Amino acid sequence: MTGDIQFDGHGRLRHLLTIEGLPRQTLVDILDTAESFISFREREIKKVPLLRGKTVVNLFFESSTRTRTTFEIAAKRLSADVINIAVSTSSTSKGETVLDTIRNLEAMHTDLFVVRHSLSGAAYLIARYLPAHVHLINAGDGAHAHPTQALLDCFTIRQLKGGFDKLSVAIVGDILHSRVARSLIHALRILGAPDIRVVAPKTLLPTAVETLGVRPYSDMEAGLNGVDVVVMLRLQRERMRGALIPSEQEYFNLFGLTPDKLAHAKPDAIVMHPGPMNRGLEIDSAIADGPQSVILPQVTNGIAVRMAVMALILGGSPADEGRRG
Repeated sequence: MTGDIQFDGHGRLRHLLTIEGLPRQTLVDILDTAESFISFREREIKKVPLLRGKTVVNLFFESSTRTRTTFEIAAKRLSADVINIAVSTSSTSKGETVLDTIRNLEAMHTDLFVVRHSLSGAAYLIARYLPAHVHLINAGDGAHAHPTQALLDCFTIRQLKGGFDKLSVAIVGDILHSRVARSLIHALRILGAPDIRVVAPKTLLPTAVETLGVRPYSDMEAGLNGVDVVVMLRLQRERMRGALIPSEQEYFNLFGLTPDKLAHAKPDAIVMHPGPMNRGLEIDSAIADGPQSVILPQVTNGIAVRMAVMALILGGSPADEGRRG
């Protein structure tokens, strides 16, 4: 559905709304571009003038300090002007519609919106009404998609594992409500990962989840057996309806990642988490802070990946800037 609207008439990325349906080369281009930005963080002056004169608006209808901050840092490192809108105190709380808010911000010569919303499909709805010169990045919409999180996860996996064609990846936790899981599954499939597993109580697995190209497990030890990558998901308390788990303690006993459970994965397996973590619920602190955890590198890589997406959408050339810098 969103595949066509994400590209302009010349086949260039116009919006990033979802991973689903994107060509493999688009994902590779984003990962390669992010790689070119990694070295910038070692410089004394970390800014490059790729987006000088551009205006980026972070419009978050749902709070997320980590994602908003990394988008802000990414845009500022590209020399864009950045505006953060506190939606809870803006005109939307006085009855203004989302599209009214967007149109008013468009009138201020916004070039790129970064939008997070609690409703699935909100980013797609907004993108349909944007003029051709205005772009949008989906920073998470309901339980639907979180494309830049999937991209930074894939970037981290590629950085540490070298590629995807022989990888076994287990995604553990609240698959049913997780936009992170959906986007990551699509990305891993597009990039050629042959073995993608989802591990969760049956109440937290979507109906017919196998149609996504994954293997479901309701036993943690079997699901982690021999995997290269373990991706733990936050338990989505705010999106859950009804008693989908018996208790938090039982959930941790069965599906929380502990040293004993991780021992079933490969010895060099890496552990990932999109954050924020619920320690003692989905992950033991011994794992979160342990040698196999790459949770903090994920955050660092998120800046480079978001720089890459902004640069490609707004037409920058990071390789040229790197040579000039």
